[in-house]
Amino acid sequence: MGDFFATATQFPVVLFTFPLVVVIGYWLFAALTGIGGDLFGTPGASGDSGAGDGADPGDAPGAGGFAGLLAALGLGGVPITVVLSCVIAVGWFVALVGTALTDHPLLRVGVLLVALWAGWQTTWLLARPLRRLLGFTSVARNADFVGLLCEVRVRCSATEFGQGLVTLPDGGTALVDIRADGEDGAAPLPAGTTVLIYDYDPEGDFYRVAPAGAAADPLG
Repeated sequence: MGDFFATATQFPVVLFTFPLVVVIGYWLFAALTGIGGDLFGTPGASGDSGAGDGADPGDAPGAGGFAGLLAALGLGGVPITVVLSCVIAVGWFVALVGTALTDHPLLRVGVLLVALWAGWQTTWLLARPLRRLLGFTSVARNADFVGLLCEVRVRCSATEFGQGLVTLPDGGTALVDIRADGEDGAAPLPAGTTVLIYDYDPEGDFYRVAPAGAAADPLG
């Protein structure tokens, strides 16, 4: 046990150890008090964000740079406490193992980078099912969005999911999962591209999109 604590307080795992204690304390507090909400708030969810009722937490236009960063990392629509908890927990475990196996300073810097990457990658893989499970997508995933334009936030292709920001008729916004039209191997649609939603896949819970010009005028 002494070796465990000694390792947990060494670089780089110590950078995750104390945040992990905070994370555990937060969730214990939430469980004991029944406060299950996001104490630190979901980015962009405040009333002055400028988004309408259809706004997706963390992705309203007035949410600021951090919400845009989460969306760019594929973590939009998930509460910040959930994101940080996953990144910290996975990063701590990877850093703990790496610290125990290495003792060279340069190798441990590499362990830190691997731990951060592993934390992000794991959280990214969990983000989509978490959005469904926790119900933090605030708009219906249905054909109502078909025919609307959206801006690609996370690039997508015919084989790779991305995310797009839809502006609703009431002025609100929503972040939705999208997949590009086209054949396998086609160039992906980069972030910032304006696309048209032309179909909804209820089984995959995503929208099919095409570049706005081509979709609006297929014969042109």
